[in-house]
Amino acid sequence: MVGVAALEGFLRKHRTIGLDSSILIYFIQADAVYGPLATKIFEWMEAGRVHGICSALTLLEVLVQPYRRNDEERVGQFYGLLTTYPHLTWVALSLEIADLGARLRATYRLKTPDSILIATAVNSEATGFIGNDADLKRITELDVLVLGK
Repeated sequence: MVGVAALEGFLRKHRTIGLDSSILIYFIQADAVYGPLATKIFEWMEAGRVHGICSALTLLEVLVQPYRRNDEERVGQFYGLLTTYPHLTWVALSLEIADLGARLRATYRLKTPDSILIATAVNSEATGFIGNDADLKRITELDVLVLGK
């Protein structure tokens, strides 16, 4: 697993980073293993030291469990927190991102959601991407940090 020092070193190298959905889920759920690292990323964003990029697809993925549990209050909390977080930009899926996502999926044999998240980051001129899927290590368009694998 990546340590705090390695994470901070990665964050220092990049002004804008793409975030995998897992990072937001770890942060929101205060995950026992990855929550502290996710919190560090959000602290850097809140302080304006790094700018985060998220696809609207990420919001879909984050809200599934609260909707599944019919927990409208939690949906509202998540939506409110994430859509107003400082230095975190949400990007809608566009034709340009879809095309780039298809190219990335074809080149790296990624799953569709991963290709959309990476394409969103690339299209938004991010230079780094943080996730927790070893398949992301194949990407060459961005500097990728995989937290645990």
